[in-house]
Amino acid sequence: MLEQQTFEGTLAHVNTFSKPSELVITDIRFADIAGAPMHCSLIKVYTNQGLVGFGEVRDGADKTFALMLKSRLIGENPCHIDKLFRRIKQFGGHARQGGGVSGLEIALWDLAGKAYNIPIYQMLGGKFRDKIRMYCDTDVNGKDTGKAMGEALKKRMEMGFTFLKMDLGINQIIHEPGTLSAPLGFIEEMRSLSKAWYNRKNANLPDLELRKLRSRLYDIYNIAHPFTGIHVTEKGLEMLEQYVADVRSVIGSEVPLAIDHFGHIGLQDCIKLGRRIDKYNLAWMEDMIPWQYTDQYAQLARAVTTPICTGEDIYLKENFKPLLASGGVSVIHPDVLSTGGILETKKIGDLAQEYGVAMAIHMAESPIACLAAVHTAAATENFLALEYHSVDIDWWDDIIVSKLPKPLVQNGYIAVPDAPGLGIEALNDEVIAQHLHPEIPGLWEETDSWNQHWSHDRLWS
Repeated sequence: MLEQQTFEGTLAHVNTFSKPSELVITDIRFADIAGAPMHCSLIKVYTNQGLVGFGEVRDGADKTFALMLKSRLIGENPCHIDKLFRRIKQFGGHARQGGGVSGLEIALWDLAGKAYNIPIYQMLGGKFRDKIRMYCDTDVNGKDTGKAMGEALKKRMEMGFTFLKMDLGINQIIHEPGTLSAPLGFIEEMRSLSKAWYNRKNANLPDLELRKLRSRLYDIYNIAHPFTGIHVTEKGLEMLEQYVADVRSVIGSEVPLAIDHFGHIGLQDCIKLGRRIDKYNLAWMEDMIPWQYTDQYAQLARAVTTPICTGEDIYLKENFKPLLASGGVSVIHPDVLSTGGILETKKIGDLAQEYGVAMAIHMAESPIACLAAVHTAAATENFLALEYHSVDIDWWDDIIVSKLPKPLVQNGYIAVPDAPGLGIEALNDEVIAQHLHPEIPGLWEETDSWNQHWSHDRLWS
């Protein structure tokens, strides 16, 4: 006769992963890395059951946007993702201001997936695809010519990438006399300020001078496109058109090629440039003007035949709707670390589909953000391609510890993970320590000083 088993004895042979209903957030800590390809603040959310969720603040953002939310999350069950998102989303904003809310939302999904032993895409309703197409944003080492860019892109194609992107704008022509017009001295000041900031450490500037330099840089680079007074001359337009022609002569006309980083030029110049390069069968023109100018996007879309794309700096689904309703975009381009996170990006994709608009995803961060975008893309029907900036960063894959294929990107795709949560088992502290931001060197240091930060958060009386 078999010995009667107790309930506790049975559980000893069953992997319960955790007790989701009793899971509680106990701590949130950070590590700042540089060059992956940007400055990124990695996040660990700790729990009372030993599970750790991984997130990340948007590239180039300040982790204070996440730190200020710690007191609103400690003691809460991370599996209640929507409830906690609604609690913290008022503290997010457009572009990098959305990085704290979004990065923590990703960590909540990671914890929920680990608690229930299920990949994130499955919690979003399942997947439409088994692998995610990556498009590689590509720079040129040395002189930036169309031929050189074409050769750089061709090497990406030889690596298996089936979708490409490059920069095209005033930076390609700014050093050539007669290509731009602007208030006299304005462009020269932009150049000199950029050079001074780049060399600030070698210059050993006093604190007061450094603050003045930073302040002036902020002022001049935050002038919106319509207000800079910069225009592209006929010579400049000819050079930019020739640049695209030279690229296409190397890579051919069949591979999708998107373009970005035009510089701060106004609507009319964007239309002039767009009409010159319509013939080169481009995948999209990205962020030609600030996303807030909905009417100008509609004018631009009507004036050119190349698809128009924007969205990486837009926070929350409702702020995408005016652009979609106006007909101003053919491709929406959210960043999971600015929109509000994984679920919000999925909702944005579904909304765009109602307007017949495709969704590409912006991503310039570590494998944490990348895998968050992968799960979102897998679960969104109208997904097109996911951005990848780190082709040439040989330690990028080493940031994470997982059973996922290595490298993550193979032949231009990432396989959708079937592992719990994001699919990351741990972070590689040895690699992270080697690449800490030189001005923010702490590795998972305590953040207890933020435990009690609170305010009267209610937005109504």
